[in-house]
Amino acid sequence: MTSTPIDTAFLSIGELADGYRSGAFTPLDVCRRAQERLALLEPKLNAFIDPMTNDVIEQAERATRELADGVDRGPLHGVPVAIKDIIDVAGTETTYATRAVQPKLATVDAECIRRLRDAGAIIFGKTNLLEFAAGVAHPDFGQTNNPHDMHLTAGGSSGGSAAAVAAGIVPLALGTDTGGSVRAPASYCGIAGFKPGFGTLPLDGVYPLSPSLDHLGILARSSKDAAVAFAVIGVRKPNNSPAISPEQLRLGIVSNQWNHPAIRPDVRRALDATLGVLEHAGMHIVNVDLPTPELMAKSLLDILMPEAALIHRQTLASNPGGYARGTHELLLAGFTLPAIDYVDARHNQNSWREQLSSLFKTTDAILAPTVPFVAPGTDPALSTEGDDEIISLTHANLTGAPSISIRCGLEKTMPVGLQITGALGSEERLLAIANYLEELLQMASP
Repeated sequence: MTSTPIDTAFLSIGELADGYRSGAFTPLDVCRRAQERLALLEPKLNAFIDPMTNDVIEQAERATRELADGVDRGPLHGVPVAIKDIIDVAGTETTYATRAVQPKLATVDAECIRRLRDAGAIIFGKTNLLEFAAGVAHPDFGQTNNPHDMHLTAGGSSGGSAAAVAAGIVPLALGTDTGGSVRAPASYCGIAGFKPGFGTLPLDGVYPLSPSLDHLGILARSSKDAAVAFAVIGVRKPNNSPAISPEQLRLGIVSNQWNHPAIRPDVRRALDATLGVLEHAGMHIVNVDLPTPELMAKSLLDILMPEAALIHRQTLASNPGGYARGTHELLLAGFTLPAIDYVDARHNQNSWREQLSSLFKTTDAILAPTVPFVAPGTDPALSTEGDDEIISLTHANLTGAPSISIRCGLEKTMPVGLQITGALGSEERLLAIANYLEELLQMASP
């Protein structure tokens, strides 16, 4: 009598690690199953630019042999990780999802990839993104669609990475976050999207968009899995934060984000239900204030656009037609932005960093809706004309504070995200709080 094979598609990092070490399945089994799901869902999902098929199997065979021989590199050994195609992987082309430049064959790994390889992780393909992570999908690469409803977007710019995790292809993926590009697609796809503090994770080998705002980010099935990946890539000790006591947990609601008029009714229902669960658990919840979302969004764009224009100056001059129209317009706008607006925005950035830090003298974390609506049909482009998608996302990029989106509800089959932001340097504590809230909300869900 033969036992039914274990379906590894939606297992956590911890469950994969246990299965490898118990002999229930191997990294080769997991990667073959992942490739089966990828073949089933692509191209309709459109999450991958390069699935790196043969290389994945070679890596999986090596990881399987090592574990069988007693070589154990840690919790990510044999775990497949998808990589946003703006991050260099040696021996693989980086396309940036554009036609403005030729794909670049990377000769060395980005530092984050090197650290993943050292930990035994399997690099499982390059994922689709908005062009240069700048705001729109290039028509030659197309939009990544949402695993919950293929007629809707997975979000951007790290949509391919988010969709790959949410669809059960991989348990973990890397993205980048300059104005919410990890947290927004995580919210749309119903997974965890973690943006650590500014400069916490290495950006060597990651193509820049706006150096004053760019962050490497992690997309995972849960904040617990994100914490494992953060410890490896950030060269941190495993999260040993003390257990969360709800009576001692002090949470701040960002009132002008939580109650913003852009919040749609379905998201409002999920937020109200979430608040009820937290209050019932006995947490201390207060309202806190930040500058108006519109002013913060303007300041973020006043920094992002001229910095991005400078990076793309030569390519814009030599091959303007290679860009998608929306990307081209966004980058050109950076050349005409008055210098005083950039200087004012950088001044605001420093001032708001101090203001946000002061909030954490009386709160452990602050809460806001990740985005004010569930996944739309197409990804909203970055815009100076009232971009509702980023009303709650900008404060974490401007200040460099760590921030994570977790799923807080499901409205008509589509996920709703809750954003949790912590103090500078509080990554481990923030992840512990997120894990506690995640588990609390899961227990309370019908």
